[in-house]
Amino acid sequence: MPLVSIVTPSFNQAAYLEQTLRSVLEQDGADVEYIVIDGGSTDGSVDVIKKYAPRLTYWVSERDSGQAEAINKGMQRAHGEIVAWLNSDDYYLPGAIRAAVQAFEQNPEAVLVYGNMLAVDANGQIINHLSYRPLTLDDLLCFEIIGQPAVFMRRAAFEQAGGLDPSYHFLLDHHLWIRMALQGSLVHVAQTWAAARYHAAAKNRASAVEFGREAFRILDWAAAQPQLAPLLGRRARASAHRVNARYLLDGGRPWPALAAWLSAFFIHPPVALRRLNILISALLHVTGLRAVHRAYLNRRRSRLSR
Repeated sequence: MPLVSIVTPSFNQAAYLEQTLRSVLEQDGADVEYIVIDGGSTDGSVDVIKKYAPRLTYWVSERDSGQAEAINKGMQRAHGEIVAWLNSDDYYLPGAIRAAVQAFEQNPEAVLVYGNMLAVDANGQIINHLSYRPLTLDDLLCFEIIGQPAVFMRRAAFEQAGGLDPSYHFLLDHHLWIRMALQGSLVHVAQTWAAARYHAAAKNRASAVEFGREAFRILDWAAAQPQLAPLLGRRARASAHRVNARYLLDGGRPWPALAAWLSAFFIHPPVALRRLNILISALLHVTGLRAVHRAYLNRRRSRLSR
């Protein structure tokens, strides 16, 4: 059975870190080495890490420049044929690593495999169940987003892609998936492997506006790549605006979100219409019907939690 290396970048997420660590350490049916790279936390995270230190392959707590540097640093110590990273506020579901190993064994051409993902709130209540589909390089260039906690990679492909680009801080994973997709296929497994936590301090809430900026930056980068430039078109440009609209809405900026959605619509209507929920949510906010929207979301969460 191949060795699997998991890296957790950690910084001041003590409230969630223990669940993250246990979700990796309690996986069965797989040979796992676990590496934790803490960025010099001051909130008690180091005490949590020390509690599990005997079961970790390696850990360190020292200042770094951010998530990408921490993950790259951990990957440099990884020995596994298969690698992944799990942020310190997310967690794996039981059997996830075993299922990922099986997916690679069944798909020797795959450079990356991914499952479905839960979205949970700060208290662990299910907000959404994110089901994906098989994606191509074209889809990634059109910002079809894969839930990062449910992704596993071949280490050789990660290294050939050059690892994570430290100049990206928000769509760093998506930028990596595009570079890896140039090497081989991506394989989707219709199983739920992980949970991503959405809370006030998470990047997708606290710095939502930055995601759209990096989407446009990825477009500019792809346009300069001979292998990628011919694949870009109206769908890709509209998709960047749609991604921008989604994150602006998550960040509590409904008017800019509405403008971004309309930009996507005028560039390539099918892209915008696929996410009509963004338009509806933005309109509910700007027309003062937030209470209706909150009631809808609470009802949805109640159904998902049953």
